[in-house]
Amino acid sequence: MTALSLADLQAGYDPDLPIVKGVSFTVKKGEAVCILGPNGAGKSTMIKAVAGLVRSFGGQVHLGGRDVTGLASHVLVRNGMGFVPQTENIFTRLSITENLQIAAQLLPRQDRAGRIEAMLDMFPDLGSRPRELAGALSGGQRQMLAAARALLTEPQVLMLDEPSAGLSPKLVAQVFDTLRRISQTGVTLILVEQNVRAALALTDRALVLVDGKLAHDGPTDALHDGKFLGELFLGNRADEAIR
Repeated sequence: MTALSLADLQAGYDPDLPIVKGVSFTVKKGEAVCILGPNGAGKSTMIKAVAGLVRSFGGQVHLGGRDVTGLASHVLVRNGMGFVPQTENIFTRLSITENLQIAAQLLPRQDRAGRIEAMLDMFPDLGSRPRELAGALSGGQRQMLAAARALLTEPQVLMLDEPSAGLSPKLVAQVFDTLRRISQTGVTLILVEQNVRAALALTDRALVLVDGKLAHDGPTDALHDGKFLGELFLGNRADEAIR
């Protein structure tokens, strides 16, 4: 069953200068997919367009078989889309529970308390300190809270933009352990990531964008060859492509 599909998606900030230039792919339900590529390739712009945060100029986006092209982000959330942006993804002056309560406003009133409790159970680091201010959390814990906020509405598809950005190696491992547990629940996972090794270890399939176009779509096994990935990223400078 298809969870998400893009057909010739074109998107960006100026219709005369699209950043995403006709990208097409399909993600199956329960699949874990990473989106790789050099800086400026259009990775973040693409998933923001899918999430309703960047304008699309052409093509279609289908979520669970339904055409959701151009829908506002809050409407997409109600239809099963979860998105965790790279920055400004939590309210630092609110507590962990208050952050979850805001996300829960999209749910029927009778379901809110149960879903908040489920998220606190799923993320013990958060559940052990529900009244702590989000601004006092470590970088890894903040990413957990951002993921918990997105998962609270039980999305069919969860997309994350650079979840390891700016984190220490220890916190990167912590975040990817969390993403692995999320993937094991059956949620369709799509992440844009510059930490290529960590992304390939987590996911089943990789998409590589270069200059706004899809340059590769296949199993992650094919990209463990640094030379091949280096050629996709940077011509023949393979050592710079993987870290």
